[in-house]
Amino acid sequence: MRQPRETDPGFPGGPDSPDRPDSDGYGFPPPAATAPLRLVVADDNPVVRAGLTALLSGRADTTVVAEAADGREAYEAALLHRPDVVLLDVRMPGVDGISALPHLVRLAPVMMLTYSHETETVREALRRGAGGYLVHGEFTAEQLVRAVHDVREGRPHVTPGAAKALIPQIQASASAHGVGELTGILGGIPPQNLSQLQSDVGQSFRSRFQLSSREAEIMDLIASGMTNQQIAATCFISEKTVKNHINRIFAKLQSTTRSQAAAKWLGVA
Repeated sequence: MRQPRETDPGFPGGPDSPDRPDSDGYGFPPPAATAPLRLVVADDNPVVRAGLTALLSGRADTTVVAEAADGREAYEAALLHRPDVVLLDVRMPGVDGISALPHLVRLAPVMMLTYSHETETVREALRRGAGGYLVHGEFTAEQLVRAVHDVREGRPHVTPGAAKALIPQIQASASAHGVGELTGILGGIPPQNLSQLQSDVGQSFRSRFQLSSREAEIMDLIASGMTNQQIAATCFISEKTVKNHINRIFAKLQSTTRSQAAAKWLGVA
C-alpha cells in the first residue's frame, strides 16, 4: 500500500492543508514592507550629490531615485519620478534653486539643502514654498533623515544658520501682532518649530524662568514639536526622566500644556 506523501491533497502541511506554514514558519503572512521615501537630490557639486546619494540610498527608509545638477534637471527628474521629497541647492548654474522652487513644489515637497544662509535667500525660499531649510554643517546624518521624513509629512525643519535670518522678523511680528500673525511671515512654519534654532537670541529673557541647562535644552525640544520619545532619544535619557524634567519645567513656567509653555518660552505669550 502506497504511503501518503507531502504532495498529496489533504496531507498535513501539504499544498492545500490549513496548517501549512507560510514563509515565516508560523502560519502568518509576512509583514508588509514599508516603502522607502523616494528622493531627488539637486546640487551642482558632484561630490555633494554623490555623498548625499550614498547616505540616503544606503538606508531602508530612504532612497535617491534621481540626481540633478540644476533647477531644470531637478524639475525634469521630479516630473518623471514623482518623488516624495526634493532636496534642493540654492546656487546652481542655469536655473537656480530659488527660481525652480515654485515649479517643484507643485510636484513634491521641497527641502532646501545648501551652504547659503543669507537673510533674503532664506526668506524668499520659504515664501516660495520650501518645506524646510537646512544649511550644510549644521545637522547630523540622522537629523537630515528625520527632517526628510518630517518635511514629507508637512512638518518643517530650519537649521540655526537659516533661523537667524528669520529671528528679527519673528520678534518684530510677535511684538506687533502676537503669535497668531507669525505663520504667514514664516512661510507656513509654526513659530514653535524655531525655538531650538534661535541660539543666543532671547537667552536673557529666558533666564527669568531659572531653568537648568538640561531643562532649557528639553524646553527647546518641546517647543520644536518633539514628542517625549523623540526628546529621550535626542538627549540619551529615558522617557521617565523626560517626564520628570517636563513637570519641573511646567512648574517654573507656570504652564499646564506644551503649547502654553512653548509660547512663554518664545516670548509671545
